[in-house]
Amino acid sequence: MAHISVVIPVYKAEGCLHELQRRLTASLTKISEDFECLLIEDCGGDRSWEIIQQIASEDSRFKGVQFSRNFGQHYGITAGLDISSGDWTVVMDCDLQDPPEAIPALYAKAQEGFEVVLAQRINRKDDAGKTLSSRIFYRLFNYLTGMEYDPKVGNFRIMSAKVVNNCRNMREGLRFLPGMVEWIGFPAAKVEVEHGSRYAGESTYTFRKLLSLATDTIIAYSDKPLRLSIKLGFSIAGLAFIAGIALMVYAIFYDTPIMGWSSLIVSLYFLGGIIIANLGIVGIYLGKTFDETKNRPLYIINHTTFNHE
Repeated sequence: MAHISVVIPVYKAEGCLHELQRRLTASLTKISEDFECLLIEDCGGDRSWEIIQQIASEDSRFKGVQFSRNFGQHYGITAGLDISSGDWTVVMDCDLQDPPEAIPALYAKAQEGFEVVLAQRINRKDDAGKTLSSRIFYRLFNYLTGMEYDPKVGNFRIMSAKVVNNCRNMREGLRFLPGMVEWIGFPAAKVEVEHGSRYAGESTYTFRKLLSLATDTIIAYSDKPLRLSIKLGFSIAGLAFIAGIALMVYAIFYDTPIMGWSSLIVSLYFLGGIIIANLGIVGIYLGKTFDETKNRPLYIINHTTFNHE
């Protein structure tokens, strides 16, 4: 058991890890000497695991876990939460854009009676493209899920053991920590945190990965796309019915033949595209449901730097 656990997914972070260790130790010892840092290496293919092993050998409070293959950031967070033993658990990224120096402020706020304290990033250091894509994602996420999630808040947070235990009980395959914690619904607060610059390396979140995360997250937390597809279908059917009546009236009263072969073909292609798109939406939901029924483990651990069963 530890008083504070820190869960950090690691991917292609060989240039950050020693500095991360130094700053985490300096920050956490201000709260308690009784802490553990869980570094979950997601098979990035660099020297990250080798460095994690070195760090763990120097300080037993730092513990390393390596997956059997690349599973993804939120599965790394899941593994860390499953293993963590702290009364309080911090989740943060490894690139030092989440500054370890903010952890004492998050902890102090939590002692006021909050089960969750979120780091609200100010003066973000991301490039314009990532900032824009993040804003679009969260606006779309809020619209489709009905949640009110703050786009300035990422994974960086501190949670009580009660919240962590409830997160452990959520074993769905589509993982998104902010949505899970929002759904649990315990009292939460926010602390403004200066967003740090990336210490080393470049972001591995490409637009394609962000789009995939957005799609999976929306499917996991909302059936609104299905409802919207139904509304769209009825709307198009209603407009087609009105247009058909208008054409019939025009032909009867004005003795005008119904023309427009090109417009007819365009309309058919348009309706065909709508039908195929709606079938695709349904297919995605069915596919994700099929994946859930397999009941496979969320992640597979290859190596650890400590005894873990």
